[in-house]
Amino acid sequence: MLALTSQAAADPARPAADPARPAADPARPAADPARPAADPARPAADPERVAVDFRTELQPIDGFGFSMAFQRADLLHGARGLSPAKQREVLDLLLSRDKGAGLSILRLGIGSSTDRIYDHMPTILPADPGGPDATPKYVWDGWDGGQVWLAKEAKAYGVKRFFADAWSAPAFMKTNGSENDGGELRPEWRQAYANYLVQYAKFYRQEGIGITDLGFTNEPDWTATYASMRFTPQQAVDFLKVLGPTVRASGLKTQLVCCDAAGWDRQVAYTQAVEEDPAADKAVRTVTGHRYGGPTDVPQPTDKRVWMSEWSPDGSTWNENWDDGSGYDGLTVAADIQNTLTVGNANAYVYWTGASLGATRGLIRLADPGDDYRVSKRYWALAAFSRFIRPGAVRVPVAHADSALRITAFRNTDGRRVIEILNTAATETSATFTLRGGHDRHPDAYVTDETRSITPADIVSTHGTTLTATLAPRALTTIVLD
Repeated sequence: MLALTSQAAADPARPAADPARPAADPARPAADPARPAADPARPAADPERVAVDFRTELQPIDGFGFSMAFQRADLLHGARGLSPAKQREVLDLLLSRDKGAGLSILRLGIGSSTDRIYDHMPTILPADPGGPDATPKYVWDGWDGGQVWLAKEAKAYGVKRFFADAWSAPAFMKTNGSENDGGELRPEWRQAYANYLVQYAKFYRQEGIGITDLGFTNEPDWTATYASMRFTPQQAVDFLKVLGPTVRASGLKTQLVCCDAAGWDRQVAYTQAVEEDPAADKAVRTVTGHRYGGPTDVPQPTDKRVWMSEWSPDGSTWNENWDDGSGYDGLTVAADIQNTLTVGNANAYVYWTGASLGATRGLIRLADPGDDYRVSKRYWALAAFSRFIRPGAVRVPVAHADSALRITAFRNTDGRRVIEILNTAATETSATFTLRGGHDRHPDAYVTDETRSITPADIVSTHGTTLTATLAPRALTTIVLD
Protein backbone atom coordinates (compact mmCIF):
# COMPACT_ATOMS: atom_id res chain seq x y z
CA MET A 1 0.00 0.00 0.00
CA LEU A 2 1.22 3.48 -0.82
CA ALA A 3 0.46 5.49 2.28
CA LEU A 4 -1.44 8.71 1.77
CA THR A 5 0.89 10.49 4.16
CA SER A 6 3.74 9.99 1.71
CA GLN A 7 2.17 12.76 -0.39
CA ALA A 8 3.82 15.24 1.91
CA ALA A 9 7.12 14.33 0.26
CA ALA A 10 6.09 13.06 -3.14
CA ASP A 11 3.23 11.94 -5.31
CA PRO A 12 2.88 8.28 -4.18
CA ALA A 13 2.06 6.98 -7.64
CA ARG A 14 5.34 8.42 -8.90
CA PRO A 15 8.38 7.63 -6.74
CA ALA A 16 10.87 10.37 -5.95
CA ALA A 17 13.84 8.30 -7.09
CA ASP A 18 14.40 5.09 -9.01
CA PRO A 19 17.41 3.13 -7.73
CA ALA A 20 17.24 0.98 -10.85
CA ARG A 21 17.60 3.97 -13.12
CA PRO A 22 21.23 4.72 -13.89
CA ALA A 23 22.76 7.84 -12.39
CA ALA A 24 23.84 10.60 -14.72
CA ASP A 25 27.11 9.97 -16.51
CA PRO A 26 29.61 12.37 -14.87
CA ALA A 27 31.45 12.68 -18.16
CA ARG A 28 28.32 13.85 -19.88
CA PRO A 29 26.87 17.24 -18.90
CA ALA A 30 23.26 17.37 -17.79
CA ALA A 31 20.71 18.69 -20.25
CA ASP A 32 20.72 22.49 -20.18
CA PRO A 33 17.37 24.08 -21.06
CA ALA A 34 19.28 27.18 -22.10
CA ARG A 35 20.99 25.26 -24.90
CA PRO A 36 18.66 23.68 -27.45
CA ALA A 37 19.66 20.34 -28.87
CA ALA A 38 20.24 20.21 -32.59
CA ASP A 39 17.29 19.39 -34.80
CA PRO A 40 18.65 17.19 -37.63
CA ALA A 41 15.74 18.25 -39.85
CA ARG A 42 16.80 21.90 -39.80
CA PRO A 43 18.84 23.51 -42.58
CA ALA A 44 21.60 25.99 -41.81
CA ALA A 45 20.26 29.33 -40.59
CA ASP A 46 21.02 32.97 -41.27
CA PRO A 47 22.32 34.19 -37.90
CA GLU A 48 20.14 37.30 -38.18
CA ARG A 49 16.87 35.50 -38.95
CA VAL A 50 14.75 32.52 -38.04
CA ALA A 51 13.49 30.57 -41.05
CA VAL A 52 10.18 28.70 -40.68
CA ASP A 53 8.99 26.59 -43.59
CA PHE A 54 5.27 25.87 -43.21
CA ARG A 55 5.24 24.13 -46.60
CA THR A 56 7.34 21.19 -45.39
CA GLU A 57 6.03 18.49 -43.08
CA LEU A 58 7.99 16.72 -40.38
CA GLN A 59 6.16 14.45 -37.93
CA PRO A 60 2.38 14.61 -37.36
CA ILE A 61 1.11 15.44 -33.88
CA ASP A 62 -1.43 13.09 -32.28
CA GLY A 63 -1.99 15.32 -29.28
CA PHE A 64 -1.08 16.21 -25.71
CA GLY A 65 -2.47 14.32 -22.75
CA PHE A 66 -2.59 13.46 -19.08
CA SER A 67 -3.56 10.69 -16.69
CA MET A 68 -5.75 10.51 -13.59
CA ALA A 69 -5.02 6.87 -12.76
CA PHE A 70 -4.64 5.50 -9.21
CA GLN A 71 -8.04 6.95 -8.27
CA ARG A 72 -7.01 10.55 -9.01
CA ALA A 73 -10.17 10.76 -11.13
CA ASP A 74 -12.20 9.95 -8.02
CA LEU A 75 -10.52 12.88 -6.24
CA LEU A 76 -11.55 15.14 -9.09
CA HIS A 77 -15.10 13.85 -8.76
CA GLY A 78 -15.20 15.06 -5.15
CA ALA A 79 -13.91 12.16 -3.03
CA ARG A 80 -12.07 14.67 -0.79
CA GLY A 81 -14.65 17.46 -0.93
CA LEU A 82 -14.26 19.19 -4.29
CA SER A 83 -17.67 20.67 -5.15
CA PRO A 84 -19.39 20.20 -8.53
CA ALA A 85 -18.67 23.84 -9.38
CA LYS A 86 -14.95 23.46 -8.69
CA GLN A 87 -14.92 20.09 -10.46
CA ARG A 88 -16.16 21.86 -13.57
CA GLU A 89 -13.48 24.51 -13.24
CA VAL A 90 -10.73 21.87 -13.09
CA LEU A 91 -12.27 19.93 -15.97
CA ASP A 92 -12.33 23.16 -17.98
CA LEU A 93 -8.68 23.77 -17.16
CA LEU A 94 -7.68 20.33 -18.35
CA LEU A 95 -10.02 19.78 -21.28
CA SER A 96 -11.55 23.01 -22.60
CA ARG A 97 -9.89 24.59 -25.62
CA ASP A 98 -11.38 27.98 -24.78
CA LYS A 99 -10.87 28.11 -21.02
CA GLY A 100 -8.00 25.72 -20.50
CA ALA A 101 -5.41 23.42 -22.02
CA GLY A 102 -7.66 21.46 -24.39
CA LEU A 103 -5.74 18.24 -23.66
CA SER A 104 -6.70 15.60 -26.20
CA ILE A 105 -5.36 12.27 -24.87
CA LEU A 106 -6.62 10.65 -21.65
CA ARG A 107 -4.45 7.88 -20.25
CA LEU A 108 -6.36 5.35 -18.15
CA GLY A 109 -4.93 2.86 -15.68
CA ILE A 110 -5.99 -0.79 -15.98
CA GLY A 111 -6.11 -1.95 -12.37
CA SER A 112 -4.77 -5.05 -10.65
CA SER A 113 -5.78 -4.48 -7.01
CA THR A 114 -8.35 -6.55 -5.15
CA ASP A 115 -9.25 -3.62 -2.86
CA ARG A 116 -10.42 -0.04 -3.41
CA ILE A 117 -7.97 1.77 -1.14
CA TYR A 118 -6.90 5.17 -2.43
CA ASP A 119 -3.83 4.87 -4.68
CA HIS A 120 -4.87 1.37 -5.74
CA MET A 121 -6.61 0.55 -9.03
CA PRO A 122 -9.28 -2.16 -8.73
CA THR A 123 -9.00 -5.15 -11.03
CA ILE A 124 -11.85 -6.56 -13.10
CA LEU A 125 -10.69 -10.09 -12.17
CA PRO A 126 -10.21 -10.16 -8.37
CA ALA A 127 -10.11 -13.96 -7.99
CA ASP A 128 -8.16 -16.72 -9.68
CA PRO A 129 -10.74 -18.59 -11.76
CA GLY A 130 -8.90 -21.83 -11.13
CA GLY A 131 -6.19 -21.72 -13.76
CA PRO A 132 -5.37 -20.07 -17.07
CA ASP A 133 -7.90 -22.16 -18.99
CA ALA A 134 -10.78 -21.74 -16.51
CA THR A 135 -13.67 -19.38 -17.23
CA PRO A 136 -12.93 -15.99 -15.63
CA LYS A 137 -15.50 -14.22 -13.45
CA TYR A 138 -15.07 -10.59 -14.38
CA VAL A 139 -16.41 -7.84 -12.14
CA TRP A 140 -17.34 -4.41 -13.51
CA ASP A 141 -18.65 -1.51 -11.45
CA GLY A 142 -18.99 1.07 -14.23
CA TRP A 143 -16.83 3.46 -12.22
CA ASP A 144 -13.23 2.18 -12.39
CA GLY A 145 -11.86 4.52 -9.75
CA GLY A 146 -13.64 7.50 -11.32
CA GLN A 147 -12.03 6.94 -14.71
CA VAL A 148 -15.29 6.06 -16.47
CA TRP A 149 -16.83 9.33 -15.31
CA LEU A 150 -13.73 11.27 -16.38
CA ALA A 151 -13.61 9.53 -19.77
CA LYS A 152 -17.24 10.46 -20.42
CA GLU A 153 -16.50 14.07 -19.46
CA ALA A 154 -13.44 14.08 -21.71
CA LYS A 155 -15.47 12.72 -24.60
CA ALA A 156 -18.00 15.51 -24.12
CA TYR A 157 -15.14 18.03 -24.44
CA GLY A 158 -14.12 16.40 -27.73
CA VAL A 159 -11.38 13.98 -26.66
CA LYS A 160 -11.06 11.07 -29.09
CA ARG A 161 -7.93 9.27 -27.89
CA PHE A 162 -8.39 7.02 -24.85
CA PHE A 163 -5.16 5.25 -23.94
CA ALA A 164 -5.57 2.40 -21.43
CA ASP A 165 -2.42 0.97 -19.88
CA ALA A 166 -1.84 -1.85 -17.39
CA TRP A 167 0.73 -1.50 -14.62
CA SER A 168 0.43 -5.17 -13.66
CA ALA A 169 -1.52 -8.32 -14.40
CA PRO A 170 -3.60 -9.74 -11.52
CA ALA A 171 -1.36 -11.23 -8.85
CA PHE A 172 -2.25 -14.87 -9.59
CA MET A 173 -0.99 -14.54 -13.16
CA LYS A 174 2.50 -13.52 -12.02
CA THR A 175 5.65 -15.29 -10.88
CA ASN A 176 5.80 -13.43 -7.57
CA GLY A 177 2.11 -13.83 -6.70
CA SER A 178 1.70 -10.10 -6.07
CA GLU A 179 0.57 -7.10 -8.10
CA ASN A 180 3.48 -5.19 -6.55
CA ASP A 181 7.27 -5.51 -6.63
CA GLY A 182 7.71 -6.51 -10.25
CA GLY A 183 7.44 -10.18 -10.99
CA GLU A 184 6.81 -11.53 -14.48
CA LEU A 185 3.76 -12.81 -16.35
CA ARG A 186 3.71 -16.59 -16.23
CA PRO A 187 3.91 -17.93 -19.81
CA GLU A 188 0.88 -20.18 -19.33
CA TRP A 189 -1.22 -17.10 -18.47
CA ARG A 190 -0.43 -15.13 -21.64
CA GLN A 191 -3.70 -15.89 -23.40
CA ALA A 192 -5.74 -15.29 -20.24
CA TYR A 193 -4.00 -11.94 -19.71
CA ALA A 194 -4.66 -10.97 -23.34
CA ASN A 195 -8.33 -11.86 -22.85
CA TYR A 196 -8.35 -9.80 -19.65
CA LEU A 197 -7.09 -6.69 -21.43
CA VAL A 198 -9.61 -7.12 -24.23
CA GLN A 199 -12.42 -7.50 -21.70
CA TYR A 200 -11.38 -4.23 -20.04
CA ALA A 201 -11.70 -2.46 -23.38
CA LYS A 202 -15.07 -4.12 -23.95
CA PHE A 203 -16.33 -2.84 -20.60
CA TYR A 204 -15.40 0.69 -21.67
CA ARG A 205 -17.13 0.18 -25.01
CA GLN A 206 -20.20 -0.82 -23.00
CA GLU A 207 -19.96 2.59 -21.28
CA GLY A 208 -19.75 4.42 -24.59
CA ILE A 209 -15.97 4.93 -24.57
CA GLY A 210 -13.80 3.44 -27.28
CA ILE A 211 -10.31 2.53 -26.06
CA THR A 212 -8.24 3.65 -29.03
CA ASP A 213 -4.82 2.72 -27.64
CA LEU A 214 -4.12 -0.27 -25.40
CA GLY A 215 -0.94 -1.05 -23.49
CA PHE A 216 -0.12 -4.22 -21.57
CA THR A 217 2.86 -2.96 -19.56
CA ASN A 218 4.07 0.12 -17.74
CA GLU A 219 7.79 0.55 -17.09
CA PRO A 220 8.65 -3.12 -17.70
CA ASP A 221 12.32 -2.29 -17.12
CA TRP A 222 11.82 -1.24 -13.50
CA THR A 223 10.55 -2.90 -10.32
CA ALA A 224 8.27 -0.63 -8.30
CA THR A 225 6.95 -1.24 -4.79
CA TYR A 226 3.46 -0.56 -6.10
CA ALA A 227 1.70 -2.22 -9.08
CA SER A 228 4.41 -3.29 -11.51
CA MET A 229 5.45 -6.18 -13.73
CA ARG A 230 8.68 -6.93 -15.57
CA PHE A 231 9.06 -7.81 -19.25
CA THR A 232 12.32 -8.17 -21.11
CA PRO A 233 12.19 -6.97 -24.72
CA GLN A 234 11.90 -10.59 -25.87
CA GLN A 235 9.12 -11.34 -23.38
CA ALA A 236 7.24 -8.28 -24.63
CA VAL A 237 7.58 -9.56 -28.19
CA ASP A 238 6.36 -13.01 -27.17
CA PHE A 239 3.29 -11.57 -25.47
CA LEU A 240 2.49 -9.29 -28.42
CA LYS A 241 2.27 -12.42 -30.59
CA VAL A 242 -0.64 -13.47 -28.37
CA LEU A 243 -2.23 -10.09 -27.68
CA GLY A 244 -2.17 -8.90 -31.30
CA PRO A 245 -4.32 -11.71 -32.72
CA THR A 246 -6.59 -11.57 -29.65
CA VAL A 247 -7.36 -7.90 -30.20
CA ARG A 248 -7.86 -8.41 -33.93
CA ALA A 249 -10.35 -11.21 -33.26
CA SER A 250 -12.25 -9.20 -30.64
CA GLY A 251 -14.08 -6.84 -32.96
CA LEU A 252 -12.61 -3.85 -31.12
CA LYS A 253 -11.07 -0.96 -33.01
CA THR A 254 -8.35 -0.75 -30.38
CA GLN A 255 -4.71 -0.51 -31.49
CA LEU A 256 -1.73 -1.63 -29.41
CA VAL A 257 1.12 0.38 -27.95
CA CYS A 258 4.44 -0.81 -26.56
CA CYS A 259 6.25 -0.66 -24.19
CA ASP A 260 6.33 2.40 -21.86
CA ALA A 261 9.87 1.78 -20.66
CA ALA A 262 10.88 4.00 -17.72
CA GLY A 263 13.72 5.58 -19.67
CA TRP A 264 13.50 6.89 -23.23
CA ASP A 265 16.92 5.41 -23.98
CA ARG A 266 15.88 2.07 -22.46
CA GLN A 267 12.78 2.02 -24.65
CA VAL A 268 15.09 1.74 -27.67
CA ALA A 269 15.79 -1.96 -26.93
CA TYR A 270 12.05 -2.71 -26.79
CA THR A 271 11.42 -0.78 -29.99
CA GLN A 272 14.18 -2.66 -31.80
CA ALA A 273 12.87 -6.02 -30.59
CA VAL A 274 9.37 -5.24 -31.86
CA GLU A 275 10.69 -3.96 -35.19
CA GLU A 276 12.73 -7.11 -35.74
CA ASP A 277 9.84 -9.54 -35.21
CA PRO A 278 7.23 -9.51 -38.02
CA ALA A 279 4.34 -10.68 -35.84
CA ALA A 280 5.05 -8.21 -33.02
CA ASP A 281 5.70 -5.46 -35.54
CA LYS A 282 2.29 -6.08 -37.09
CA ALA A 283 0.61 -5.92 -33.69
CA VAL A 284 1.91 -2.51 -32.61
CA ARG A 285 0.71 0.83 -33.95
CA THR A 286 2.48 3.18 -31.53
CA VAL A 287 5.79 3.09 -29.67
CA THR A 288 5.54 4.54 -26.16
CA GLY A 289 8.31 5.51 -23.79
CA HIS A 290 8.77 7.49 -20.58
CA ARG A 291 11.66 9.79 -19.92
CA TYR A 292 12.45 9.43 -16.25
CA GLY A 293 15.81 7.91 -17.09
CA GLY A 294 16.96 11.00 -18.98
CA PRO A 295 15.95 13.45 -21.70
CA THR A 296 14.68 12.38 -25.08
CA ASP A 297 18.09 12.69 -26.70
CA VAL A 298 17.52 10.22 -29.56
CA PRO A 299 14.61 9.32 -31.82
CA GLN A 300 13.15 5.84 -31.42
CA PRO A 301 14.34 3.46 -34.20
CA THR A 302 10.96 3.08 -35.90
CA ASP A 303 8.68 4.55 -38.55
CA LYS A 304 5.68 4.05 -36.26
CA ARG A 305 4.04 6.80 -34.27
CA VAL A 306 5.99 7.53 -31.10
CA TRP A 307 4.53 8.92 -27.89
CA MET A 308 6.30 10.27 -24.84
CA SER A 309 3.66 8.60 -22.71
CA GLU A 310 4.59 9.59 -19.15
CA TRP A 311 6.76 12.08 -17.34
CA SER A 312 6.71 14.58 -14.53
CA PRO A 313 9.83 16.07 -12.94
CA ASP A 314 11.01 14.88 -9.55
CA GLY A 315 10.82 17.22 -6.58
CA SER A 316 10.07 17.33 -2.87
CA THR A 317 7.45 20.09 -2.63
CA TRP A 318 4.45 21.48 -4.47
CA ASN A 319 5.75 24.20 -6.80
CA GLU A 320 3.78 26.87 -8.66
CA ASN A 321 6.75 28.82 -10.02
CA TRP A 322 7.71 29.42 -13.61
CA ASP A 323 11.49 29.72 -13.29
CA ASP A 324 13.16 29.08 -9.95
CA GLY A 325 15.88 26.60 -10.87
CA SER A 326 14.17 23.78 -8.99
CA GLY A 327 13.96 21.49 -12.01
CA TYR A 328 10.21 21.07 -11.59
CA ASP A 329 9.02 24.53 -12.52
CA GLY A 330 7.14 25.63 -15.62
CA LEU A 331 10.17 26.51 -17.70
CA THR A 332 11.57 23.00 -17.16
CA VAL A 333 8.40 21.46 -18.58
CA ALA A 334 8.31 23.86 -21.53
CA ALA A 335 11.92 22.99 -22.38
CA ASP A 336 11.18 19.29 -22.09
CA ILE A 337 8.23 19.53 -24.47
CA GLN A 338 10.37 21.38 -27.02
CA ASN A 339 13.15 18.80 -26.74
CA THR A 340 10.79 15.82 -26.91
CA LEU A 341 9.11 17.07 -30.07
CA THR A 342 12.33 18.01 -31.85
CA VAL A 343 15.11 15.64 -30.75
CA GLY A 344 12.77 12.78 -29.84
CA ASN A 345 10.52 13.40 -32.86
CA ALA A 346 7.57 12.42 -30.69
CA ASN A 347 4.03 12.47 -32.08
CA ALA A 348 2.44 13.01 -28.67
CA TYR A 349 3.34 14.26 -25.21
CA VAL A 350 1.43 12.75 -22.27
CA TYR A 351 2.13 14.32 -18.89
CA TRP A 352 1.95 12.03 -15.87
CA THR A 353 -0.94 13.38 -13.86
CA GLY A 354 -3.43 16.18 -14.27
CA ALA A 355 -4.34 16.71 -10.62
CA SER A 356 -3.39 15.14 -7.31
CA LEU A 357 -2.79 15.88 -3.64
CA GLY A 358 0.01 17.13 -1.43
CA ALA A 359 3.51 17.63 -2.82
CA THR A 360 2.51 16.48 -6.27
CA ARG A 361 4.34 17.43 -9.44
CA GLY A 362 0.99 17.18 -11.18
CA LEU A 363 -0.39 20.10 -13.10
CA ILE A 364 -2.98 20.97 -10.45
CA ARG A 365 -3.09 20.37 -6.69
CA LEU A 366 -6.44 19.52 -5.12
CA ALA A 367 -7.22 20.38 -1.50
CA ASP A 368 -7.01 17.47 0.93
CA PRO A 369 -9.68 17.75 2.06
CA GLY A 370 -11.61 20.76 0.86
CA ASP A 371 -13.23 22.63 -1.97
CA ASP A 372 -10.21 24.27 -3.52
CA TYR A 373 -7.33 23.73 -5.93
CA ARG A 374 -4.08 25.37 -7.03
CA VAL A 375 -2.61 25.61 -10.53
CA SER A 376 1.10 25.29 -11.28
CA LYS A 377 3.10 26.99 -13.99
CA ARG A 378 3.80 23.47 -15.28
CA TYR A 379 0.17 23.45 -16.30
CA TRP A 380 0.51 26.71 -18.21
CA ALA A 381 3.66 25.47 -19.95
CA LEU A 382 1.80 22.43 -21.27
CA ALA A 383 -1.36 24.39 -22.03
CA ALA A 384 0.59 26.86 -24.20
CA PHE A 385 1.28 23.94 -26.54
CA SER A 386 -1.86 21.83 -26.25
CA ARG A 387 -4.39 24.65 -26.65
CA PHE A 388 -2.98 25.76 -29.99
CA ILE A 389 -1.35 22.65 -31.49
CA ARG A 390 -4.23 20.33 -32.22
CA PRO A 391 -4.42 16.62 -33.15
CA GLY A 392 -3.52 16.18 -36.80
CA ALA A 393 -1.11 19.12 -36.84
CA VAL A 394 2.34 18.63 -38.34
CA ARG A 395 5.63 19.94 -37.10
CA VAL A 396 7.52 21.99 -39.68
CA PRO A 397 11.23 22.81 -40.03
CA VAL A 398 12.77 25.75 -38.17
CA ALA A 399 16.30 27.03 -38.77
CA HIS A 400 17.99 29.48 -36.42
CA ALA A 401 21.38 30.17 -34.92
CA ASP A 402 20.57 31.75 -31.56
CA SER A 403 21.46 29.17 -28.91
CA ALA A 404 19.31 30.95 -26.31
CA LEU A 405 16.11 30.33 -28.29
CA ARG A 406 14.29 27.01 -28.48
CA ILE A 407 11.81 27.20 -31.33
CA THR A 408 9.27 24.78 -32.75
CA ALA A 409 6.60 25.43 -35.37
CA PHE A 410 3.44 23.62 -36.47
CA ARG A 411 0.69 23.72 -39.06
CA ASN A 412 -2.80 22.70 -37.95
CA THR A 413 -5.31 20.96 -40.18
CA ASP A 414 -7.46 24.12 -40.25
CA GLY A 415 -4.53 26.09 -41.67
CA ARG A 416 -3.60 27.91 -38.47
CA ARG A 417 0.14 28.03 -37.91
CA VAL A 418 1.82 28.10 -34.52
CA ILE A 419 5.34 29.09 -33.47
CA GLU A 420 6.52 28.28 -29.95
CA ILE A 421 9.58 30.22 -28.75
CA LEU A 422 11.28 29.60 -25.42
CA ASN A 423 13.73 32.41 -24.69
CA THR A 424 16.13 30.98 -22.13
CA ALA A 425 18.24 34.14 -21.96
CA ALA A 426 17.95 36.51 -19.01
CA THR A 427 17.43 39.48 -21.31
CA GLU A 428 14.71 40.54 -23.72
CA THR A 429 15.53 39.99 -27.37
CA SER A 430 14.03 40.68 -30.75
CA ALA A 431 13.78 37.95 -33.37
CA THR A 432 12.99 38.24 -37.07
CA PHE A 433 11.32 35.33 -38.82
CA THR A 434 11.20 34.53 -42.51
CA LEU A 435 7.95 32.66 -43.06
CA ARG A 436 7.43 30.36 -46.00
CA GLY A 437 3.87 29.26 -46.73
CA GLY A 438 0.58 31.06 -46.02
CA HIS A 439 -0.62 34.60 -45.47
CA ASP A 440 0.37 36.33 -42.27
CA ARG A 441 -1.79 39.39 -41.76
CA HIS A 442 -3.22 38.74 -38.30
CA PRO A 443 -0.67 37.28 -35.88
CA ASP A 444 -1.63 36.79 -32.25
CA ALA A 445 0.95 36.40 -29.51
CA TYR A 446 0.70 35.00 -25.98
CA VAL A 447 3.32 35.04 -23.25
CA THR A 448 3.83 32.60 -20.39
CA ASP A 449 6.29 33.49 -17.65
CA GLU A 450 6.34 34.19 -13.91
CA THR A 451 3.55 36.78 -14.08
CA ARG A 452 1.70 35.80 -17.26
CA SER A 453 -0.16 32.66 -18.28
CA ILE A 454 -0.90 32.45 -22.02
CA THR A 455 -1.54 36.19 -21.75
CA PRO A 456 -2.20 38.09 -25.02
CA ALA A 457 0.62 40.50 -25.81
CA ASP A 458 1.14 43.09 -28.54
CA ILE A 459 4.67 42.00 -29.41
CA VAL A 460 4.53 40.80 -33.04
CA SER A 461 4.24 42.48 -36.39
CA THR A 462 4.37 41.25 -39.97
CA HIS A 463 5.40 42.69 -43.28
CA GLY A 464 4.90 40.31 -46.17
CA THR A 465 6.67 37.10 -45.25
CA THR A 466 8.67 38.69 -42.44
CA LEU A 467 7.55 38.53 -38.82
CA THR A 468 9.24 40.37 -35.99
CA ALA A 469 8.69 39.48 -32.35
CA THR A 470 9.91 40.94 -29.09
CA LEU A 471 10.67 38.05 -26.76
CA ALA A 472 10.55 38.45 -22.99
CA PRO A 473 13.41 36.94 -20.99
CA ARG A 474 13.02 33.42 -19.58
CA ALA A 475 9.58 33.21 -21.18
CA LEU A 476 7.56 31.07 -23.57
CA THR A 477 6.02 33.04 -26.42
CA THR A 478 3.30 31.44 -28.52
CA ILE A 479 2.56 33.03 -31.91
CA VAL A 480 -0.57 32.01 -33.82
CA LEU A 481 -0.95 32.93 -37.49
CA ASP A 482 -4.24 32.73 -39.38
